[in-house]
Amino acid sequence: QLQASGGGLVQAGGSLRLSCAASAASGRTFSNYVMSWFRQVPGKEREFVATISRSGSSRSYTDSAKGRFTISRDNAKNTVYLQMSSLKPEDTAVYYCAANGGVLLVTSKDSYFYWGQGTQVTVSS
Repeated sequence: QLQASGGGLVQAGGSLRLSCAASAASGRTFSNYVMSWFRQVPGKEREFVATISRSGSSRSYTDSAKGRFTISRDNAKNTVYLQMSSLKPEDTAVYYCAANGGVLLVTSKDSYFYWGQGTQVTVSS
C-alpha cells in the first residue's frame, strides 16, 4: 500500500516536496521496486513525471520536469520523494506515486500495478 502526501496550494515559483510511503505491512520489500511519480488533470490521461531505480542510482524525468523536479528515495524509510521547485500553474494536478517490480525504468502508466491514492498540487499564478 502506498500513501502519498505533501500536496497543497502554492504560488507560482514556489516549491513543494511530495512523499510516498510504502506500508511495511504489505510484506513487499520496497527496495525491490522501481518507483515513479505520475500526475493527472481532469479530462486528461495520467502522465509520467519522474522515475527512480531500485537503488536510487538512476533517474529519469519528463522534459517539463527536468531541472525543476528531483526524485529521490530512502529505502530504509520505504519512502520516495518528489522535490518540486519553480512551480508553474501548468504543474497543477493530482500527483500519484506508483511502484513497478521490474528492473528497468519505465514511463508507461500501464506498467505499474501499485498506486498511491494521489495528492493534489495546485499552483496559483
